[in-house]
Amino acid sequence: MDGPSERERLDEIFRACYGRLVITGYALTGNITEAQDVVAEAFMRGVAHRSTLLAADSPEAWLRTVLRNVVRRRWRRSRQLVALLRQSAAGAPVAEPELSPDRVAVMAAIGRLPAAQRDTVALFYIADLPVNEIAATLGVPVGTVKARLSRARAALSLDLKDTVS
Repeated sequence: MDGPSERERLDEIFRACYGRLVITGYALTGNITEAQDVVAEAFMRGVAHRSTLLAADSPEAWLRTVLRNVVRRRWRRSRQLVALLRQSAAGAPVAEPELSPDRVAVMAAIGRLPAAQRDTVALFYIADLPVNEIAATLGVPVGTVKARLSRARAALSLDLKDTVS
């Protein structure tokens, strides 16, 4: 009997990973719609490079790495867009949904962390990944993940000391 087809394996990966990847995307973007978009883009890239995805030791880790790269690319582009809008006289502010002051403060504080700490915090606290999986995803030793989390906690504690109720 032959094993599952390529299509069946891709479908299985999608079903197994989609929810966790959306949570990771949300952790990195702070927006559920954006999270779903970046996960869809990561899966599209996975299908485009199916042989690499299917040969990966952990297809979910491969997709998570692609997802992080998509988020970073979009973030860089959005910063460029904001700069262009500020230069344009016609640029009107875009309305954002209401968020609690505490959430805004926490997300802003996380945003001020260095990129490596920000990624680690998002994957640990929001995506709820274990330290060893974060280490594999980021391509760093477990001790580095623990050190980043410790430094990030200290920085967030100082940053949010008088802000969050």
